[in-house]
Amino acid sequence: MGRITRRGFVAGTAGALSGLIAAGGAAAADRDGTLEQAVRTVAARRRGRDFRGVWTASVANRDWPSRPGLTAAAQRAELLAHLDKAVERRLNTVVLQVRPTADALWPSPYEPWSEWLTGVQGQDPGWDPLGTAVREAHRRGLELHAWFNPYRIANHTDLSRLVPTHPARVHPDWAVAYGGKLYYNPGLPEVRRFVEDAMLDAVRRYDIDGVHWDDYFYPYPVAGETFDDDEAYERYGDGFPDRDAWRRNNIDLLVRETAARIKRINRRVAFGISPFAVWRNAANDERGSATTAGVQTYDDLHADTRTWVREGWIDYICPQVYWNIGFAAADYAVLVPWWNEVARGTGVDLYIGEALYKAGDPAQPAAWQDPAELSRHLTLAHRYASVRGHCFFAAKEVTEDRIGAMARVVADHYTRRAR
Repeated sequence: MGRITRRGFVAGTAGALSGLIAAGGAAAADRDGTLEQAVRTVAARRRGRDFRGVWTASVANRDWPSRPGLTAAAQRAELLAHLDKAVERRLNTVVLQVRPTADALWPSPYEPWSEWLTGVQGQDPGWDPLGTAVREAHRRGLELHAWFNPYRIANHTDLSRLVPTHPARVHPDWAVAYGGKLYYNPGLPEVRRFVEDAMLDAVRRYDIDGVHWDDYFYPYPVAGETFDDDEAYERYGDGFPDRDAWRRNNIDLLVRETAARIKRINRRVAFGISPFAVWRNAANDERGSATTAGVQTYDDLHADTRTWVREGWIDYICPQVYWNIGFAAADYAVLVPWWNEVARGTGVDLYIGEALYKAGDPAQPAAWQDPAELSRHLTLAHRYASVRGHCFFAAKEVTEDRIGAMARVVADHYTRRAR
């Protein structure tokens, strides 16, 4: 029997749903007014759950631990408090950052313990944060998605500040300094293999529910600076029309290889990516969104996010639609339907990344001072069949909830505990 592709499975599922509607779902179509809504209703019942996630960032002690150097007991207590808060807010998924800067929040044979735990890179914190997070999340009925940053090494450019055994010190030719930070060079095949090995160690060791990447691939552009990958491009760039195409292929390879390796280890583990939400502006590509964003993932980060979805290379996409409804350059009400169309018929789940951190921030536009803004986001997104849930940035704000925006979301949309 030939292998069933994701696209073939989706086509078959769509046909099955149509048959269900034709045989017994006509009433649903009449009740909801559209065939599309009836399809969505049947599909939702089959899936049985929406994604209700929260990002918990460890880099620079953004969310957890609250500061480096806490005792193991204090770190554990803070982590459990975040899990408990997720349950209280009727969420069902915690996305925990476990490899923030080419380091680890578990005893990795590939990379040192993270400095964000003890304040000293490579120092054993005296417990296993990832193992504890998985076990305690599951005890509470939560999924635990392990969040990795593939290429960021450090928030500085001094290799000598890394522990002597750090792979970037052992292989200094792997590292590129750019914009005041150090990155692994995505153009080197040995780097790609290493970062895959380092991340997949966690998949082998733990009963995680997902592998999650954020929006960092090639770094965001810094005015007046050049990402120095000349030598790698000279060595490996033959056959590509230009450096940009070669760079995009490097990231495509990382995505495709990681996806395949995850499924070989455990087919149940989901692979999801949360990119900056603008693939390309329509002015640059007719397939792009009606936006005028200053950054485009395809051109600036060399991340062809649309292709990853259209080709079904990943299990879910969670674009960071971090703007309010009506924001001129990148309107939430424009980007959600654009991503809905990208995901339609692919079998890739679409979750929307929500900027909870902006709610009540006086530096943000007036829309973000309204506690109902985020709730309106969920109401709007509910109109689109591809949208299967939301993820909120980030855990600190889920707890603090400065102006009650998260409480409003819970009251309006999460009236019952998610499955």
